[in-house]
Amino acid sequence: MTDPAPVDGEPTLPPKPAAPVEAPEAPPARLWDRMRDDPQYAPEHLALEAVRRLGPEAAQWAERERAQRPDVPTDELADQAVRKFVNHARLSGAVSGAAGLPGAVIDVGVLAWTQARLVLHVAAAYGVDPVHPDRATDLLVLQRVHKVAESARLALGVAAGRERAGALFGMGGQNPLGRVMLQLGVRLARMAGVRAAKRVFAKVIPGAAIILGTWANSSATRDLADRARALYRGGPRQLPGPRRP
Repeated sequence: MTDPAPVDGEPTLPPKPAAPVEAPEAPPARLWDRMRDDPQYAPEHLALEAVRRLGPEAAQWAERERAQRPDVPTDELADQAVRKFVNHARLSGAVSGAAGLPGAVIDVGVLAWTQARLVLHVAAAYGVDPVHPDRATDLLVLQRVHKVAESARLALGVAAGRERAGALFGMGGQNPLGRVMLQLGVRLARMAGVRAAKRVFAKVIPGAAIILGTWANSSATRDLADRARALYRGGPRQLPGPRRP
């Protein structure tokens, strides 16, 4: 098929290239090291790092979008973030390229990180400060790692203390690597909302991961998005559970 002839001597512009598909961002290497050394508190470490690293990103995004579109409804801004990160979640099931249990753990960690970005962007869309320490509590309750805010806060306090201890004394794991990876995978899978462990570790079985992973990732992430919108719509709200005095 030939290109259309120029009109009135004007050259025909080439078609606009399709926008590249943005790959989901993986958790930073320092966070992986921390979670591997302390897998019992992997979700808490991820939530703390997400607020530190991703909270400012979400705040800047919301500020930029409002500056460009001052009249944009908050629901529309939240929907924009949800669409973006649900698409990322679909891709996260095959992001590592690694086989077996290590690949499954990496993929579910990327999914949990993507979901944290979604929650923080939804918070920012509704005018809730995404860099406030309470957002780490929100993440753990919204992602159903903890049932109530009080237990989430206690666990975050323990994890933060262990981070400080690890920085001072080192926290090199003494457990066999396979057991650590399994525990880390189970904890991150719970955080990411993949209810059936076989969906996460289907990557161990060749050919199963793409079908199960894509469906489980997008479904779990949509459910999380609905909970985040319900929480943040209308501004800050207190999560279930009493606050400490």
